[in-house]
Amino acid sequence: MLNKQLNILGIRGVPAQHGGFETFAEKLSLYLIEKGWQVTVYCQEVGSGKVYESTWQGVHRIHIPVSKEGAAGTIIFDWKATYHALGQRGLFLTLGYNTACFNFLQRLKSQTNIINMDGIEWRRDKWGLIAKTWFWLNERAGCWLGNHLVADHPKIKDHLATRVRNDKISMIPYGADEVLSADVSLLEPYGLVPEQFSVIIARPEPENSFLEIVRAFSKTKRNHRLVVMGNFQPETNAYHLKVMQAASDEVFFPGAIYDSPLVHALRFYARFYIHGHRVGGTNPSLVEALGAGCAVIAHDNHFNRWVAGESAVYFKNEASCEILFDQVLNDFASIQVMQEASRACFYERFTWQQVLSEYEQLFLSLYPQN
Repeated sequence: MLNKQLNILGIRGVPAQHGGFETFAEKLSLYLIEKGWQVTVYCQEVGSGKVYESTWQGVHRIHIPVSKEGAAGTIIFDWKATYHALGQRGLFLTLGYNTACFNFLQRLKSQTNIINMDGIEWRRDKWGLIAKTWFWLNERAGCWLGNHLVADHPKIKDHLATRVRNDKISMIPYGADEVLSADVSLLEPYGLVPEQFSVIIARPEPENSFLEIVRAFSKTKRNHRLVVMGNFQPETNAYHLKVMQAASDEVFFPGAIYDSPLVHALRFYARFYIHGHRVGGTNPSLVEALGAGCAVIAHDNHFNRWVAGESAVYFKNEASCEILFDQVLNDFASIQVMQEASRACFYERFTWQQVLSEYEQLFLSLYPQN
């Protein structure tokens, strides 16, 4: 085990600062290091200059400066990281398929590359035709070029199985930390009282049902607050403006919050976690809500139902969401049952220990023998 090496590509780096894949990479890296692995993570840096290296909690980091920002910068970083990785040994894990076409280099080098295929990105409403075409082509490329694929949801595995043979795909979901307590004083600056608010934590995009949820909540006075987290920019984004204009005075927009203790407190003390995602696989925010023991109101689709199961109540549209608010928002007996069911669902399949152990077993089965 001492000489096993994993190289992680496709993220901005560790420690996690940006999203679900970064959090997963951090958890996986630290877990494997404790098991005797050597782990290298490629990190995207802003600026120009030479590639440099560092160590963080035993993780070998390779920093690649990129002067461009946005999608173009990410593509340039992925190309440079993939090219640099040709000089590495061991096993490779690429998180996401957005630039999977670059992985032909690893195929040429006979490197073993596992690709976590994430969600069905080209189906998301937010992308234009060019972006959707790029993602569709790279999904195909990932299926062909990856030595093995990971799906984080059974429906994602079913989708990928239309592209490649079934035994080339492993289904391993996303994990989360269990939250058994949180600092209630962190709510005070926002004027929030435990159990007197519900929360949405997501990117404010149409596919995440923000407008439908806010309208449904705002139809009547609730004597309850709805905390809608996210980076809203109503000056430049028409959808953001529409959501904020639809909100009653009981809806609160605190902006994007990345402070983990505060996010834990918002979930832990919320009456409901509301999840409007319509596409994707195993969504990290929903899993984290289960880990915090949240009662969940979720959009009704096969992605969310597999994750939250019977622990949640589901809405199809704005009208059914309004009915749910009317029925369950003050049904405290049902809320307690839902909270207990969420924790049971979390323990059954979404603890980090389970998820990371499954990844290590997969890595060991695919580790190059030469």
